[in-house]
Order: sequence, then structure tokens, then C-alpha cells
Amino acid sequence: MTATTPIHRVPDDPTTRQALALAGVFQAASLVDELARTGQVDQRAWDTLIRATLDTSPESFEAIYGGHPNNLRRGLEVLEGVIGRKQANPVVLRYGFTLLLLMNKLRQNTAMMDALGEKLARIQGQAEHFGDTHENVIASLGEAYQETLSTFKTRLVVQGDPSLLQSRMMPERVRACLLAGIRFALLWHQQGGRRWKLIVQRGALKKSLDRLA
Repeated sequence: MTATTPIHRVPDDPTTRQALALAGVFQAASLVDELARTGQVDQRAWDTLIRATLDTSPESFEAIYGGHPNNLRRGLEVLEGVIGRKQANPVVLRYGFTLLLLMNKLRQNTAMMDALGEKLARIQGQAEHFGDTHENVIASLGEAYQETLSTFKTRLVVQGDPSLLQSRMMPERVRACLLAGIRFALLWHQQGGRRWKLIVQRGALKKSLDRLA
């Protein structure tokens, strides 16, 4: 986020913050699906995810996603499917909920959390030199995911066009996107998000989505 980026203040309530963080998770899930099927990606949505992953000490909650909820619009639209308002892509939902599961496993593994933090600190130096979305940075983010979260027995299996998934930089881009999903999943948990709340607090989540529309 640049110094001139306008900040759109969101209502300061836990459910709205949880909705935005969860939107980041499902935005990552949606972009992984798009990459795997088409090889293309929504640039604004992609840039938001990568920058959020690199910014481990944001100046505010809003700064994490670039200051405006529209940067997470793709994920917010998927959330409409999660709460049953729209038809949801089952593949995207599976990716999103698997990311939440992997986040919980990561939280329970202090050594892996520390190792991931050290890797991100080094990658931040790369990003300062090359730029946030340079392929060297993306490759390093993908490697960080592969060396940590990919080692769990529970793994996220990506479906798509095999030729695309094996093309240059595609594995790295997919893994970088998954790492961004984990970053937002951790944020969601930090803001009080829990799986069971998606069921019992569905009404509150709907109200938050209405405010962010």
C-alpha cells in the first residue's frame, strides 16, 4: 500500500473484520481455481493477496488489504455463496475450507510458525529490491509454502488443466496464492473467527456483507 492510498474505514466490529479476513481466504481459493483452469488471474485481487502476505506488520487492519473492501471483492462474492445467498463453486469452497484447516494445523506447530516467519522476513527484503509481485518474490513465497504447509499430511490438492499447472511459474504462483490464503486465515482467527461461528452467526455475517456491499 502506498502512502497515498485512501483508507476506507470499515465498521469497527468483530464480525465485519472477520468477514473481510475470511474474504481474503476465499479470494485466494478463487484465484487458485482461476489459475488452475485458465492460467490467468484478476490482477487487483492478486496484488492485494501478495501484498497482504508480505506486510506482516501492517499499520492498521485496513492496511492489510490495501485500504478498501473492493480489493477483496472477489472473496466477498464467494462469501455470499458460503452463507447461501448465491450459487457457490464447490471447488472454491473446498479450497477455502481446507485453507482454514491447514491454518489450524499451522497454529499448533510453533516451530513451523517460526520458520515461516523467518522465511517471510527474508522475502520482504527481496520484495523491497525487486517489487512485491516480481517473479523472484512469487517463487520464494511458493517455496515457503512448499517447505512448510505442504509437509502436512492434510494437503490441498488443486484441480485444473494439467498442462497449465505444469507451465513455467504456475506451481509457484498457485502456492504463493495458497500462502496468502493462510495469511488471511490466521488474520480471521486473530479477529475471533471460528468454523462453528459460520453456522451459528450466519445472520451477523450477512449483515456485515450488506455493510461491505
